[in-house]
Parts: sequence; structure tokens; C-alpha cells
Amino acid sequence: MSRKRLAQRVNFTVIVVALVVIALDAVTKAWARHTLVMHSIHLFGAAWLRLQFNSGISFSINQSGPLVTSILTAIIAAVVVVVGLRANSGAPAVGFGLLLGGGVANLADRLLSTPHRVTDFISLGSFPVFNLADVSITCGFVVLFIAALRGDRLLTR
Repeated sequence: MSRKRLAQRVNFTVIVVALVVIALDAVTKAWARHTLVMHSIHLFGAAWLRLQFNSGISFSINQSGPLVTSILTAIIAAVVVVVGLRANSGAPAVGFGLLLGGGVANLADRLLSTPHRVTDFISLGSFPVFNLADVSITCGFVVLFIAALRGDRLLTR
């Protein structure tokens, strides 16, 4: 495939957004593992920075099967890559980039840590503790949902 044809098929905004999310997530998780190991930090109201580790997926689902969780996450990330790189510019590209970046960031955290768990540190009241990658995934879904509701075409043909 020629470079020009590849450039027409691949939306590089998706890659850039994903790389920014992965980098920010890695930095914030490293900070949290270093700074929050001995104590939590109260921000305001019910907002805390509190170190926790999650061997499952969102909301601590499937905590007993980190291998299965890792495999499923990798498959989902691969699908998002295949689909997301064909995203139309604008909101769809940003949405897919946020999804991809958050998914890859959590997968990398899980695979590179021992034991294989994701670092969570943002706590809002009784809501489960989460991280920047989780925020990115949620925002990605919201952006894509809004774009679809507006009638935007999410993918190129």
C-alpha cells in the first residue's frame, strides 16, 4: 500500500490523542504509586487521591481472572485500533483516540505491574476508585455517542 493511500485511510489524530492519553496516564500512575503509598490526599468535599489496585476491569468486575481480563482487553484494543484508525476527522477521531489511549494505558499498566493489576487513585465518594485511563475511555464513549446522535459519520468508507 502506498504512503499516500495509507495516509488517506489512517486518521493520525486518533494515534496522537491515544499517545497523549497513554503518556499522561503513565505519568499520573507512577506519581500515584510513589506519592500515595503511605497516605491519601484530600482534595475537596468527597474527592480524594487514594491508591488502590484493581485486578479486574471497570468497577472491579472479574477480579479473580486477570489473565482473562488482559486477553479481553487486548482483543478490544485491537478492534478499536482497526476501527478507530478509519475514523472521520473531528469528534470521531478524538473519541476513538480517547478509547484507544485509555484501553492501551490500562492494559500496559496491568501487564507491566507485578502482580498484574491496574493502578487506580481518583476517589469520588462511594464511587469506585478510577484513573485517568478510565476517564479517557468514558469520555471517548461520550464523544462518540454525541457525534452519532448529531448524525456525524464516525468512519470513512
